Order: sequence, then structure tokens, then C-alpha cells
Amino acid sequence: MAEYKNVKDMSFKEASLELNSIVHSLENGDLELEESLEMYGRGVELLKDLHNRLDKAEQQVAVILADENTMLDVPGFNPSEDIQF
Repeated sequence: MAEYKNVKDMSFKEASLELNSIVHSLENGDLELEESLEMYGRGVELLKDLHNRLDKAEQQVAVILADENTMLDVPGFNPSEDIQF
């Protein structure tokens, strides 16, 4: 069994890069069954953590956006004119 870094100690980028590497390894199909199962389990662990982090970030953005006064009270800032997509 391979030793993995604790997911909670990884940055979002580190976790997503490891997940990407696992996906490529599994798609390649050159792994033994046991190694594939181990990597799949690690991928699920990473994916769950990444989803949780994204959910938390989304909640933080919602809180920021819910506070309309934050943007509207900044002198010289007009969201409809200053934000371009």
C-alpha cells in the first residue's frame, strides 16, 4: 500500500493535481487490479475533499455577494460599469 500525504495537509492545487494523475493512471489501464483499487479509493478521497472545499468557497462568495453594501458603498465603483465578463 502506497503512502499518501494527508488530504487535509494538501493545497487545493496539490490535491487536484494528484487526482488528475490518478485519473490518467487509471485510464491508461496498465495497473494491477489491487493498485487500481487503491488508487481509485484515493481518488474518491481527494474528490470528496475537493468538492467540500469548493462548496465552502461557494458559500463564502455567496456571503460576500449577499452583503450588497460592500460593493455599493465604495465611492466611484459602479458594478454595472466596472465589472466586465
